[in-house]
Amino acid sequence: MANTPFADVPSGSMPAHIGIILDGNGRWAKKRGLPRSAGHRQGADTFGKIARHCREIGVKYLTVYAFSTENWKRPPDEVEALMDLLRRYLTDTYKHRDENARLRFLGERGPLSSDIREMIERVEHDSAANTAINVNIALNYGGRDEIVHAARAIAKQCSEGTLDWKLINEHLFSETLYTAGQPDPDLIIRPSGEQRISNFLLWQSAYAEFVFMDVLWPDFTPAHLDQAIRVFLSRNRRFGGV
Repeated sequence: MANTPFADVPSGSMPAHIGIILDGNGRWAKKRGLPRSAGHRQGADTFGKIARHCREIGVKYLTVYAFSTENWKRPPDEVEALMDLLRRYLTDTYKHRDENARLRFLGERGPLSSDIREMIERVEHDSAANTAINVNIALNYGGRDEIVHAARAIAKQCSEGTLDWKLINEHLFSETLYTAGQPDPDLIIRPSGEQRISNFLLWQSAYAEFVFMDVLWPDFTPAHLDQAIRVFLSRNRRFGGV
């Protein structure tokens, strides 16, 4: 990692997978007398900057919590503004093909409009061979919903006779989640000053380190990410050992 802020860090010590709860867009806009949609637009710009920084410093997996299963309860105009922002993002991905990022979307796609579902499938297909960084966007995602979804899939296999219930273990369960084939997150960051997990990667974050930061997401910078990683590197991860 020469020429990065972590050139001094031994190989293998950096977090391979970082999760970020994108929080504070609405409060950022309110502080400035702007509509909440302005905060979401600024937050989207921040996401692009942080994803690129993760790639540059060698983080291989980034998962961002963009829209939860509970976010449908927000005012309809705000939800529609978020969906329009997503459409613009999906349309513009071709402009960033040289960044070599693989994009995947975690969550239940059924409630999304058909045009968004089609755009997601296209972007996932077109980026499938990219290798610089894996970017997961949790969209209409909830950790409990993901676990129920996996449990139902496994139960269906058992009821159909294609899976012996005695073979069910943690590995099988993990491979039935949306993040199948990916390492669990090492570090989860929540900006905005809130200190809760909010139904994000509940199964996968069993041994993640959490860093809570008192900065609203639209103001989050690569320097804040570096600071959170330094906190992560300072901790002694024992995974239940001594």
